[in-house]
Amino acid sequence: MIRQSMKMAWKQLKTSKMRSFLTMLGIIIGVSSVILLVSLGKGVTDQVNSQMGDLGSNLVTVMNTSTNPNDKFTYEDVLKYKNIDGVKSVSPELSGQVKATFDYKSKDLKLIGTNEQYKDARGLKLDNGRFLLPIDVEYGQKIAVIGPNVASDLFGFSDPIGEYIRINGMPYKIVGVLEEKGASMMGSSDDQVFVPLTAAQRMLKDTNVRTFYVETETAEDVDRVVNTLESRLSIHFDYTSADSASGESAPYQVINQQEILNAFDTISSTLTTALGAIAGISLVVGGIGIMNIMLVSVSERTREIGIRKALGAKKRDILTQFLIESIVISVVGGLIGIAIGVSGALAFGSIAGIPSGITASTIIGAFLFSMFIGVIFGLTPANKASKLRPIDALRSE
Repeated sequence: MIRQSMKMAWKQLKTSKMRSFLTMLGIIIGVSSVILLVSLGKGVTDQVNSQMGDLGSNLVTVMNTSTNPNDKFTYEDVLKYKNIDGVKSVSPELSGQVKATFDYKSKDLKLIGTNEQYKDARGLKLDNGRFLLPIDVEYGQKIAVIGPNVASDLFGFSDPIGEYIRINGMPYKIVGVLEEKGASMMGSSDDQVFVPLTAAQRMLKDTNVRTFYVETETAEDVDRVVNTLESRLSIHFDYTSADSASGESAPYQVINQQEILNAFDTISSTLTTALGAIAGISLVVGGIGIMNIMLVSVSERTREIGIRKALGAKKRDILTQFLIESIVISVVGGLIGIAIGVSGALAFGSIAGIPSGITASTIIGAFLFSMFIGVIFGLTPANKASKLRPIDALRSE
């Protein structure tokens, strides 16, 4: 009986192709929207987690946020935090905008003054040459490590290792080129030049290190290191509990990488769920469309229902037939919606350069929800058809 009902449902779909398509349109839009939005939300989350995960969950960022010119970090001040138990490395960062030139080519870029431990702390990799050495920082050597975009813009296909570029008019020897990393929310190293901190201090005429990175031995050491850092920083800046109680903001900021990841995961999960729920509304609208069309179909086929009941069809047979027709409409619409949603997520991910984020659970969930919509909104028409009295149905024109 079920097989026969499915054949009849398929026949009804083919008989009124345009009406069937318009009936399925809400389901198609709903399913494709759910898959597209949820997948892209997950894709963005995966990309950000990957980018931030490259830095590791054992990285702590310390920033000097004071507006008082006397509140400074010197390189010697920064290095003192390396003796904290559990700290693996400390990397200062002094940055500024500079102009680099080679022959007749020039490029505005960001200069980073740092030490030899910065590469590992920030997850940088070399494509050619070497990174900074302790002796470079000690003697303020005029050497530079450049990003891949800087290398291609200034040197084209030539090997830049050993060549000299002028940074704000001063000659610097290139000793290394970084691997391409691409843009991220933490910034891109592809358009940056890295020089020893002491050389950057001379060039920028600034000895104040406003940012430095603390890498711990393990992720388990982070909380303990953060507590110690905050204790020492409060002493360094003479920031007391009384200042905190009076509402005065701290002149420093300690950022735990893992806390950022956890906060972003929470926000992205909430947004993805909200987007999926919004898209799911169109599925409900599609279900209402199915119910309306099925009610019209019951009215049009009243005489058919009467004949079937007169020939011995029971109430549950009529109920099953119309319920299956409703489910077939939602299932076919769901399959078309899956195809459109998956294709759209793949295409958009490729264009935007982010992972598609498509998962089997998203596809299965959207499909089952569309089937559920077909059952729920098909019950009313099916129930109406099953309750028709044979004598009244046969009288219908």
